Amino acid sequence: MHDASIENSLLAAIPRTEYKRLLAALEPVTLIFGDVFCEPGDTIHHVYFPCSSLISLLTLADGHLALEIGLVGRDGMVGISLVLEHNVSPVRVLVQGDGMAMRMTALRFRKEFRLSVALQRVLYSYTYSLMRQISQTAACNRFHVVEQRLARWLLMTHDRIKSDQFHMTNEFIGHMLGVRRVGVTTAVQALHKRNLISYSRGDIVILDRKGLEAAACECYEVVRDMHDGT
Repeated sequence: MHDASIENSLLAAIPRTEYKRLLAALEPVTLIFGDVFCEPGDTIHHVYFPCSSLISLLTLADGHLALEIGLVGRDGMVGISLVLEHNVSPVRVLVQGDGMAMRMTALRFRKEFRLSVALQRVLYSYTYSLMRQISQTAACNRFHVVEQRLARWLLMTHDRIKSDQFHMTNEFIGHMLGVRRVGVTTAVQALHKRNLISYSRGDIVILDRKGLEAAACECYEVVRDMHDGT
């Protein structure tokens, strides 16, 4: 049964008795914007279950150009490669939004994962959901215009941090979407003129959620619906 008192939805989906056992191995940590946990090829030492924080998964091209392929918030876990018995990260893991998370060592996680059928079921389902998010994001980045992609990205961020306001500079958004800063500026201004968002020195406020959904491409609904169905 889902427990709304537990901030991370994966942990909340685990039966209370099993969660209490996991709790002994979990420690609360504060994540800071801009921190990088892993680079591609790094050994995974911890898994993270975000609560109020937000994590970006980025793939690299030419060794340094980064593009966001996945977002993980209170709906997920960072370090999902361990579920598939790989202890090496395939992506750069970057803190996109300050906040709390629950952390567990990779060694203990592997032990708990083997013991708990409920944890296996929840994380296999989440792995599938994350794979679909990544594939849909790849298609979105290729085929849709920047304004639609920005609206989708803002909605996905909003869903995971549960706040109408967050701080993101145009430069940072450009890195996430793989778009030059001038392209992001134009898209932000377009959404601002439509009174869907306000923007001032990196402070973004979502003013019209329904309007923003209408401005986004269909990729947002696909990702949202498959997440709601897990």
